[in-house]
Amino acid sequence: MPTLTIPQAFDLAVRHHQAGELHQAATLYRQILAVQPAHIEALHYLGVIALQLGQFEHAVDMIGRATALNPADPTAHANLGEALRATGEFQQAMASYRRAIALKPDYAEAHNNLGNALRDHGTLEEAISECQRALALKPDFAQAHNSLGLALAAQGRLGEAIAAYRQALQYAPNYTQALNNLGIALIADHRLDDAIAVIGRAIELHPGDWEAQKNLAAALTANGQPDKAAAACQRAMEIKADNFEIFNNLGGALLAKRDFDGAAKAFQRAIELNPQFVQAWTNLGNAFNDQGRLDEAIAAYRRALELDSNSVDARNGLGGVFKEQGRIEEAIHEFRGAIELDERASFIQSNLILSQLYLPSDVSQTAAADLNRWNLLFSRPVEPRNPQYSNNRNPSRRIRIGYVSPDFRDHVVGRNVRPLLANHCHQTFEVFCYANNSCTDALTEEFRHRSDHWRNVIGLSDSALAELIRRDGVDVLVDLSQHTAGNRLPMFAHKPAPVQVSFAGYPESSGVDAIGYRISDRWLEAMPVADYKSQDRLPRSVRPDLGILHPTSGLFLIDSFWCYDPCGIDLPVNELPARECGRITFGSLTNFCKVNDPALRLWAQILRAAKDSRLVLLCRPGSHRLRVTELLTREGIEAARVDFVEPCARKSYLETYHRLDVMLDTFPYGGHTTSLDALWMGVPMVSLTGKTPVSRAGLSILNNLGLPELIADSAEDYVRIATDLAGDLPRLGQLRATLRRRMETSLLMDGPQFTRQIEAAYRAVWQHWCAKELR
Repeated sequence: MPTLTIPQAFDLAVRHHQAGELHQAATLYRQILAVQPAHIEALHYLGVIALQLGQFEHAVDMIGRATALNPADPTAHANLGEALRATGEFQQAMASYRRAIALKPDYAEAHNNLGNALRDHGTLEEAISECQRALALKPDFAQAHNSLGLALAAQGRLGEAIAAYRQALQYAPNYTQALNNLGIALIADHRLDDAIAVIGRAIELHPGDWEAQKNLAAALTANGQPDKAAAACQRAMEIKADNFEIFNNLGGALLAKRDFDGAAKAFQRAIELNPQFVQAWTNLGNAFNDQGRLDEAIAAYRRALELDSNSVDARNGLGGVFKEQGRIEEAIHEFRGAIELDERASFIQSNLILSQLYLPSDVSQTAAADLNRWNLLFSRPVEPRNPQYSNNRNPSRRIRIGYVSPDFRDHVVGRNVRPLLANHCHQTFEVFCYANNSCTDALTEEFRHRSDHWRNVIGLSDSALAELIRRDGVDVLVDLSQHTAGNRLPMFAHKPAPVQVSFAGYPESSGVDAIGYRISDRWLEAMPVADYKSQDRLPRSVRPDLGILHPTSGLFLIDSFWCYDPCGIDLPVNELPARECGRITFGSLTNFCKVNDPALRLWAQILRAAKDSRLVLLCRPGSHRLRVTELLTREGIEAARVDFVEPCARKSYLETYHRLDVMLDTFPYGGHTTSLDALWMGVPMVSLTGKTPVSRAGLSILNNLGLPELIADSAEDYVRIATDLAGDLPRLGQLRATLRRRMETSLLMDGPQFTRQIEAAYRAVWQHWCAKELR
């Protein structure tokens, strides 16, 4: 350095460094060290440049040499801690931060960095404490507010984390990292519109921020905008082509678009880029599950659990596939394992509660305990003690009815409530639909048209949705889901409407304390017949032909829980298949999760009695099919007598009934809509009645159709009725020719009467509330 002294060269290097001219600064630092190898500041700052450039091991070496030469420099120890943290050496990093703090107790930056390292190490309480110490020393320290938010979010304290991020932005409005973190927290808190706005601001400030684009995609997917989410992922890829997180988020967007093949490929690409990425393995399992590749889904979930045995999503996903395969005990085991890891996930608790309905054994006490736990966790903490309502308490006025459902679409629930929405009297009922479904179709548009007010609530938090319902002034709020997928049961705990009712998801109580009433039918509830006619307990406005209200139980009993609507499918009933092929074909086209070993054994008895008969089951491909054929083989039924058909489009599915002569109902969870499908297609059903509402669907449907002789009270009766029917081709032929007409002229397809009875239920529960309020 012929023209500059070492002090002059160092001053010039520092000016380049401060100006962001890292290459020029590093060159000068190296030139200084070539002349004076023990120049402490040059070593230190060259290490800082290495840290800035992501050369972490080199940074550790340079800064480490500087601290060895001058152990009294707190800044060098703090920077060494940053370099060590970047290499994953958390214990050494924390030791360096603590040395810096020992040398300079009021060193706010070191406290903040120690908090970050503690958070990375999973020591969250200490992390929060260190961030708070940093803020006590320097209240306007935006980075420390951001760090505090990250630690709080890691503890699940989202509200506090959001407040911390907002505090950071108050001191540094253009702090893009805080904007991104705030957006992520808002996504987790289901405040998606806010999240999209916040992340959008980060992108405005820094258009080249691929992480912001990636986070925007996650928010848009959760908000039911998968097309925009996929576009955000493409923009992120233009900035950073091969990032595993971007491909994972792209897969999520494609999954929401129901492009299952594209989603699976995106998740597989994420895994290629990072084979240890647990979430991508879990999401790949989800994509395989949606594709019907159940064994591959199980393998993906199990790989995720090998990488992280505490993955809640993977355990829940595995439970879902086991349920799909009819392996209910294993499904319940996985759901309980997921709950042990995260008891705050209400949807997993719902999966557990719903799955227990499929078990052939009596688990009523266990199920009651799980429902009680659901209320303790999700209802009672938010349920208002003395809710106040401004609703007009006139019992005779036009009532505002609110329906909450993820199934305003071509779905079994959507098809069942279609007649209700089509026949509502809008002069006496004002209808609000709160749609929690991101997938829409022609039936969605029909629901939108039939309602007086349509609200798309996908992505709204429970509190935000409850507030919307309050502002709408809903009088009677109806849950159409119970514990099925996409339910908003935790929102009902906020009691946004004075009267809350459960109906349509399945004939069973949700068990949610905040929902005071349930609509069922007089056949489903195992109560003495006399109770159905105890008119001394009726409000005056309710007539027996419109239903019976039991105020003490919260039950309103109508004639039929279901109203069947073929939804425009024009498909004729064919001739009896047995007459053409010379043998009887039994079938069960209900959800395969209802097919259990006791049912298969009874079906084997029926197949043995009906010579050369066949059995057709609806289920996806996979090892569970082998379970069925192995069990039936042990019962003396050759595998060749069992045919499996895959789930398919509705018309093709209905055409499958052209192959069937007799429908064998499942138990204890019977077929519901599939039973109605079978009967409409001319296929008689034999049903075994149980004690729970879900096991008495066949009892209700067949009695309403005038066919009580097809209802069995015992396993022996079930086998006898099925075999007698199989041996009576004239009777089967007569049923084949008349069932559709019988359906069309019965209560089961009387949309106006179905609606009139449910409207009577709404009027009765509204009058009951008004009467209590006016006392």
